[in-house]
Amino acid sequence: MRVRRTPGVIAGALLAATAILPTVSVLPSASADPCPEVEVIWARGTGAPAGLGWLGDAFVESLRGKAPNTSVGAYGVNYPASFDFDTSAPAGAADAAGRVQYMADNCPDTKLVLGGNSQGAGVIDLITVDPRPLGRFTPTPMPPHLADHVAAVAVFGNPLRDIRGGGPLPEMSSAYGPKTIDLCGLDDPFCSTGLNFAAHFSYIKNGMVDQATSFVADRIR
Repeated sequence: MRVRRTPGVIAGALLAATAILPTVSVLPSASADPCPEVEVIWARGTGAPAGLGWLGDAFVESLRGKAPNTSVGAYGVNYPASFDFDTSAPAGAADAAGRVQYMADNCPDTKLVLGGNSQGAGVIDLITVDPRPLGRFTPTPMPPHLADHVAAVAVFGNPLRDIRGGGPLPEMSSAYGPKTIDLCGLDDPFCSTGLNFAAHFSYIKNGMVDQATSFVADRIR
């Protein structure tokens, strides 16, 4: 039987969980090299401070370790990442799409990697899924030609999996599906029907960041 979870309960649990998040180094929002060989465009999760967030930091560090001879830049999507999802997520989608367009125009040889966790995964969903209503959100897919600049997509704790008509991002996007990895921790309540709130913050420890960066590294070579 599907368990109904109210936004207030989920938000309260998420706020409590953020108090135990690991402390990580903060990477700059934009690449130091204006045209690196690879740029990760990352949307952080709800409540994380501006930048890449704890999971984005770990993802970029892991990817750099697997591509030691490749310059890997990083851009933190500029959006509120607030609990006002109706305005926050679309704002993130607009900024992420704008960054992809900017890089395609100014650094056409740079391979782009789109990524995000939690609400940030939802941000990436909005610009990559095929056009269709998704709950109360309306996706704004990027122009088709921009898909050629995106080498890979990686999302964690993706709420698209747990809404009516949704599912894993690879199944929901004809343009990006074959180059997308969508990972959900065991019983993570934000991407499954489970109720293990700690799982939402387990992606480094459970090996899924390593799994995702191996997937991406194969696609940026």
